[in-house]
Amino acid sequence: MHIAASESRSSMGPYSVMMWLIFFLTPLICWFFTVHKPESRVPIKDWFHQIRQHRYYFHILGYLAIIGLKSITDSLNEPIKERTGHWTDLVFSIEGNLTHHVQDFFLNDVLTDILNFHYLFIYLFLIYVTTVYYAYSGDRDMTDKVTLNYLLIYVLAVPYYLFFNVEVTSSWIPGMESLLYHEGWYSVFYSRNDPLDNAVPSLHVAIPFGILLLNYLHVKEKGIALKEWRHYRYHMFVLLNTILFMFAILYLGIHWFIDIPLGMLIGGVGALFIHHLQPRIRNDYGSFFKGFSAKKIRQHLLIEGVVTLLLFTTILMAVQVQENSVDERVSFQLGPNESLYEIIQPHQEDIYVESNVTNLDETITIEVVVLGIEIAQPSMNNGSIDWNIVRSLGAVYTISPMSTLQLEISSPDDYSYILIHNPSENSSGDVVQVRIINDYHEDVMVQALALSICSMWMTGFVINRLRRLYKYNRKFYDSTPSHLWEEE
Repeated sequence: MHIAASESRSSMGPYSVMMWLIFFLTPLICWFFTVHKPESRVPIKDWFHQIRQHRYYFHILGYLAIIGLKSITDSLNEPIKERTGHWTDLVFSIEGNLTHHVQDFFLNDVLTDILNFHYLFIYLFLIYVTTVYYAYSGDRDMTDKVTLNYLLIYVLAVPYYLFFNVEVTSSWIPGMESLLYHEGWYSVFYSRNDPLDNAVPSLHVAIPFGILLLNYLHVKEKGIALKEWRHYRYHMFVLLNTILFMFAILYLGIHWFIDIPLGMLIGGVGALFIHHLQPRIRNDYGSFFKGFSAKKIRQHLLIEGVVTLLLFTTILMAVQVQENSVDERVSFQLGPNESLYEIIQPHQEDIYVESNVTNLDETITIEVVVLGIEIAQPSMNNGSIDWNIVRSLGAVYTISPMSTLQLEISSPDDYSYILIHNPSENSSGDVVQVRIINDYHEDVMVQALALSICSMWMTGFVINRLRRLYKYNRKFYDSTPSHLWEEE
């Protein structure tokens, strides 16, 4: 059956809130964390000179680049899932309902509102204001590093998001509330900007942890005690927010426990890469290519190429496993009287997305409604979907046990939902498994692999760099280019 989903867009509330935060909190943060060192502040009259002198306009371009990269990655995310599947069942087999217990223990409406706000707005604000703070306090090197941190840690995460998808906990653990995604205009914002299968690794951990590690590497190389560093108070501010992010991603029904150490691992690789590369970018030790030789280039190509090839092979093997098990794939698990949704992203105007929704239960008939995301917004509140409202907004289709509903969805201008509902009232069980396979009629595998190569090479670079530092008995935080080692 063919379904057209379209609606007019309302004003983007989250963007307005973000702009107000930037306007009011940026000067407050910069003032507060430099109040003990007012002489470090860059006077307003020197701002444009500083931007030109230190080429901070490249930092602005970096932020624009990450927006573009995320847009490209997200455009590949849904079309490629037919082949890449997801690994949520593996993560669930390790963790079970652990995050559900965390949510149940702390569940509180006030806490939910605070963490929803913190998860979105403070996270985005922290990424932005950290660059501004270091620039305002006259620290060129840290301004460079934290800007690169945002850009390159996302680059590192790309292959994991595209080829090792893991659904958010509230889409898989029956009875776990989606306190973030099923909440008013938050639901519209996240549907357009946050694929629900990018759970591993958590960038809410990776990016702030990258900042913390960059701070540590910087002071270690300078021979400064962290507590004596002039940015120590800001470092603690980032640390406290990072801890709160770690709790929020579990409580809100987003990430798994394993996402935290994996996020720290990605953040660590990114921080090491940036810390060792930034002096060359800034030409602190001569030109960028100074010290390059044919021998060194061959050595880099060999070791970093081997690491890249191994990671590339791992991706291909993972895709093969998922393609071979497509008939056994489970997309969602719904507890009694529970509703979830699959997101259909915008696509070419003359092409329909073919969606096969299969009810894998042997006794329960489930219900399905397809709606545009803004049309569905009134049904989402307090971490749940009101199915009575959903039923009033669109045509309701039923899927009998062990049957498949075939849909053709046309939504070229905005995102749509395939909403699914388990009508069982048996609170003691009746978990229904559902499989949704979407065919976007696009083969984006080559683009996805190409987009992932940079991440794999960066990983190889860090491994090779640490190997060489160890070989020459140098500290892991020593960012001196290797050609200078030979001169010592």
